[in-house]
Amino acid sequence: MKRVQSDDVVYYQFEQWAKSDALTHGVFTRIGGVSETPFASLNVGGTVGDDPAAVQENLRRIYDSMEADEQEVCTVWQVHSADVVIADQRVPGRRWLARADGMVTNQPEVTLTMRFADCVPILFHDPTQRAIGIAHAGWRGTVAQVTANTVQMMVDAFGSDPADIQAAIGPSIGPDHYQVGEEVVQAVQAAFGTTDGLIARAADGSAYLDLWAANKLALERVGVHQIEVAEICTATNTAEFFSHRAEKGKTGRFCAVIKMRAQ
Repeated sequence: MKRVQSDDVVYYQFEQWAKSDALTHGVFTRIGGVSETPFASLNVGGTVGDDPAAVQENLRRIYDSMEADEQEVCTVWQVHSADVVIADQRVPGRRWLARADGMVTNQPEVTLTMRFADCVPILFHDPTQRAIGIAHAGWRGTVAQVTANTVQMMVDAFGSDPADIQAAIGPSIGPDHYQVGEEVVQAVQAAFGTTDGLIARAADGSAYLDLWAANKLALERVGVHQIEVAEICTATNTAEFFSHRAEKGKTGRFCAVIKMRAQ
């Protein structure tokens, strides 16, 4: 990924889209905001205990760096589901569209954003049908196939061919640090028909889930093969990213943003 600084705000861009004329995007770090510890400093989580005024200022800085109109930004109330919605415009009088964990749009004026703190941000772009998407995948969303559902929604809504879709798997907790229980191992086996390459065992028998590999496999199985993986672990990079697990739940949320350019 390419590290970018806009004034004080720091974010990352995927190499495949860093010079794109078709879209703008960013996976934002925790750097460049106004929130105080333990939310320092670019926290966008409005339900973690931070000062709402600080969150709004952080969002303003992010949208400014993306040249996005705040009134055209769409988000969802994330619930660790596999539900995906079409984002045509904001819902009047409400900050979120629906309880869901994926969004897609083909409207160039619409900006999509979601919040993260160890779960996987997954971004999508279909340059042929001119559509974009974003998904939030923790272990529940991953085994429930939110990634595949986002692709299917692009197919159904916009006529996308999965072979044309470019996908990007962003910073999240890495496979060496995401210890999970046996119920998660069983869920992975049920969802993918295997745990090979997805679950690793430590010497003491404890299990570790590779969210990057699982979501990459989910994409490949539905015909998406243009996939970039950031391979940045939030749990070992808390200087730049919020990590719910590494910071024992007392932390903020970073965001990913994607928006098509008007043509």
